[in-house]
Amino acid sequence: MSTPTGGRRTTPADAAKRLPAGSRSEQRGTGQRRPVAAGQRPAQRPGQRPAATGRPAQRPGRATPRRVRLTVSRIDPFSVFKISFLLSVAIGIATVVMVGVLWTVLAGMGVFDNLNELLRTLDSEGSNFDLMDYIGFGKVLSLSVLIGVIDVILMTAIATLMAFLYNICASLVGGLQLTLTDD
Repeated sequence: MSTPTGGRRTTPADAAKRLPAGSRSEQRGTGQRRPVAAGQRPAQRPGQRPAATGRPAQRPGRATPRRVRLTVSRIDPFSVFKISFLLSVAIGIATVVMVGVLWTVLAGMGVFDNLNELLRTLDSEGSNFDLMDYIGFGKVLSLSVLIGVIDVILMTAIATLMAFLYNICASLVGGLQLTLTDD
């Protein structure tokens, strides 16, 4: 027997899918069909609350805040790696900027010139020692960048290692227990 769906038998649900939107029927849990005209809402189901009337719903007040006890049983090491990398990069950039600003402020106050004069007066031979050859702005900034890169690598590795160690300890003792409240 050939059917319009290409060899399959047509079910009532398939027939309802092919009907235009205004003439579709809505199936109820009782097996009855009720036609729903376009633009109308279906009738209310038994046990369903009536529609909102414009008044805000009254929630019963709680005497005490709700408390929930949670246990942190595992920390994903890859997420710790990502977060610690981003935070350590931010700390490294802040450190380089802080060193640059500090050097500029100290140079503006004349601290390096006073130290240079003090070192020249202490030298009895009268050499041409210049402190800025050792602590010039370029050298100090490049050293702070190098230290920042090393800190990024170390802080990321240590944080990831700590996540692995926490997971091992949490598997042995159960993890960190937290109590959260909603005030």
